Amino acid sequence: MQITRIRALRGPNLWTRSTAIEAVVSCEPHELDYSALAGFEDRLRARFPKIGVLQPHGADQHLSLAHVLETAALSLQAQAGCPVTFSLTRDTLESGTYQVVVEYTEEAVGRLAMEQALALIQAAQADTAFDTSRLIAELRELDEDERVGPSTGSIVDAAVARGIPFRRLTSGSLVQLGWGSRARRIQAAELDTTSAVAESIAQDKDLTKRLLHAAGVPVPMGRPVSDIEDAWAVAQEVGLPVVVKPQDGNQGKGVTVNISTRKQLDDAYATAREYGDEVMVERFLPGHDFRLLVVGNQLVAAARREPPQVLGDGTHTVRELVDIVNQDPRRGSGHGTALTKIRLDDIALARLAGEGLTPESVPVQGQRVVLRNNANLSTGGSATDVTDDVHPDIAARAVEAAQTIGLHICGVDVICETMLRPLEEQNGGIVEVNAAPGLRMHLAPSYGRPRNVGVPMVDELFAPGQDGRIPLVAVTGTNGKTTTTRLIAHLFTAQGWRTAMTNTDGVYVNGRQIDSGDCSGPRSARNALAHPETDAAVLECARGGILREGLGFDRCQVAVVTNVGAGDHLGLNYIHTVEDVAVLKRVIVQNVATSGYAVLNAADPLVAAMASTCPGKVIYFAVDRHHPVMATHRAQGNRVIYVDGEQLVVAEGSWRETVALREIPITRGGAISFQVENVMAAVGAAWACGLSWQTIRRGLAGFLNDSDNAPGRFNVMDYRGATLIADYGHNPDAIRALVQAVDAMPANRRSVVISGAGDRRDQDISEQTRILGQAFDDVILYQDACQRGRADGEVLALLQQGLQGAPRSSYVTEIHGEFAAIDHALQRLSPGDLCLVLVDQVEEALAHLRAHVQAAQQPA
Repeated sequence: MQITRIRALRGPNLWTRSTAIEAVVSCEPHELDYSALAGFEDRLRARFPKIGVLQPHGADQHLSLAHVLETAALSLQAQAGCPVTFSLTRDTLESGTYQVVVEYTEEAVGRLAMEQALALIQAAQADTAFDTSRLIAELRELDEDERVGPSTGSIVDAAVARGIPFRRLTSGSLVQLGWGSRARRIQAAELDTTSAVAESIAQDKDLTKRLLHAAGVPVPMGRPVSDIEDAWAVAQEVGLPVVVKPQDGNQGKGVTVNISTRKQLDDAYATAREYGDEVMVERFLPGHDFRLLVVGNQLVAAARREPPQVLGDGTHTVRELVDIVNQDPRRGSGHGTALTKIRLDDIALARLAGEGLTPESVPVQGQRVVLRNNANLSTGGSATDVTDDVHPDIAARAVEAAQTIGLHICGVDVICETMLRPLEEQNGGIVEVNAAPGLRMHLAPSYGRPRNVGVPMVDELFAPGQDGRIPLVAVTGTNGKTTTTRLIAHLFTAQGWRTAMTNTDGVYVNGRQIDSGDCSGPRSARNALAHPETDAAVLECARGGILREGLGFDRCQVAVVTNVGAGDHLGLNYIHTVEDVAVLKRVIVQNVATSGYAVLNAADPLVAAMASTCPGKVIYFAVDRHHPVMATHRAQGNRVIYVDGEQLVVAEGSWRETVALREIPITRGGAISFQVENVMAAVGAAWACGLSWQTIRRGLAGFLNDSDNAPGRFNVMDYRGATLIADYGHNPDAIRALVQAVDAMPANRRSVVISGAGDRRDQDISEQTRILGQAFDDVILYQDACQRGRADGEVLALLQQGLQGAPRSSYVTEIHGEFAAIDHALQRLSPGDLCLVLVDQVEEALAHLRAHVQAAQQPA
């Protein structure tokens, strides 16, 4: 068995809404039924007892090693603690080849699980050793490294619960919530509104203390020191015991508390200097260490922190007691777990020595052994929730401290005996504020009630009722999707929205092109949705991007499917039939918001059938209002769009609105039927997004089908009295629609310039010229710039094959080079002729045609 390809599907996809690893797997004939492999399952389970059940999906179905790979890859992640549940294995038309799809939560973990599942199976086949326990530990560690920490995760979870989309911008804690102009960003527990000035103040402990003191907030006395002698002098001034800490430290690093001797001060000063050049000495406040979390103008959580400690039992040494405590599954080595493992480092050894102990000492029963003076969770401390105990005056002082510094989210460190009385009554004080406080102690305290502090943080970012989303329309189909995408974007611009648009020509934001090339995939969609000027987005979703990576968004407000034509991209990536294409295209329909709409072509049975998969409502469109699907839908009071004589009609129940086709230039008075369908699809999307009919009318009237608005989409030009039409049609259905359109236009002699895409099936390439041979007098064939795997001249031969016996074509020639073929066709034109140019290099070919047209307009 081999894995021949692995893809990470990073958004909703053909198989699932979840992120997933898709592997193409080839099995040898003897591997098509794993139960026939003598002793294989026993050897497999000996190496991985928790692999799960290998269960056939049907009574007569045999499970191949590909199915075993699926189960192993999912089980490995599950055993590593990843919340994954979805997997499947699908046969392909190639014997022994399967598509294996397994959900992941972190891509690196999913890839490693898939690769190592193969190694596990190969070890079971060869009866060689395989350390599954080590692998699961590696997967668990990798998952902890890759996923967002608990602080960031709590905010993201709260955002998701409110329907707010998110995207990690780095491998760390920088996350975007929402889209476009409505997006906000967080980094750990820090908001994008937090000023650099406020953060700088919070890092300067002396400045923080002076500002708080000036505002009437109780703080311990002290100041920065220049050297060890100055430190001892300050200790004498404020009175022992004291605290020594770096002036710009964080997470309790380099902090030593309750110092009462010169020797302790010397050691503490040296420790603080390891974490910063500036050192502070301040009065030690007796009492407990509390952390108060302020969000906006309210206190949302409070915890009492305890330093790392063990409790003697009269049997175990301190080192053994630490090992026992560290076996708690809540403790890890980083910030990804609720608690951090206790470390017996130099600071802990010094603290033990101060108590006359060593790591090998055996504390008596009930003896409390403190291993650090500070109580930070990052050094192994624990926390008890005391939110409900906080006195209103203490809460007010914490909020006042945060506002004095200028922080929207603030961790306020307080030392006092109890939270039940004001600080002033117990000589307590605020010793520090933190600009990006850790949230673990509130989310999962060692004792007491957990607090979902991510919720108030999201509420601080987004007002009630806001979800950070912008109007998002996804457009797909075989033909017409780019024109439809451009027209919808044009209508949105008429509404006054700064619109982002992605299509096969590029990425555009607010009328400016920010990327070029085929940008109909998920990467371009994500870039458009991240742009700060994007008020609305219209995203073309081509088959390639959906197959390769899934969608670039979690759900859309509107999904538009223009049609599902035959002969386009069939035979590629295991998409063999037009029904397969429909299943792929309906992915955008399956991911419509429950409050959204799918705009579907009622005249296309495969598209109309997608309605049953839409979580929202449906708008059907078709030229014929009497079509059974249309008639039934309208009779049920639903939305439909159709043509009645020379009017475009939108209707819902008894309500109707009409637009004259003559007022929609792109349809040429309704003569171009496929453009009428594109307009209906675009109008449906605008209607679903709540645009006014005045805006829709104005937008339709202002959309000209020229090479600027819709390059390569039935661009009509005049050349010396002859009609030139440039179009990007490249499949049989598109050719049929173009023939129907040009048949409605008068012409003396008709010519066509065409090539063929090499990645189509032979019959699809020949079918195009078979259609054209019935409608055009001259056929100029050319070989395009990219043959896409075809041998030189192979595509031209297939095109010639389609012209055999052509009833109309009397002139057929082959030209090498697109521009040379265009020049040849133009030379043969006379006034009153018509020439259809099926362009390959769209921008370059259009520029070439425009140059000819402009030259012809110059006076002789």
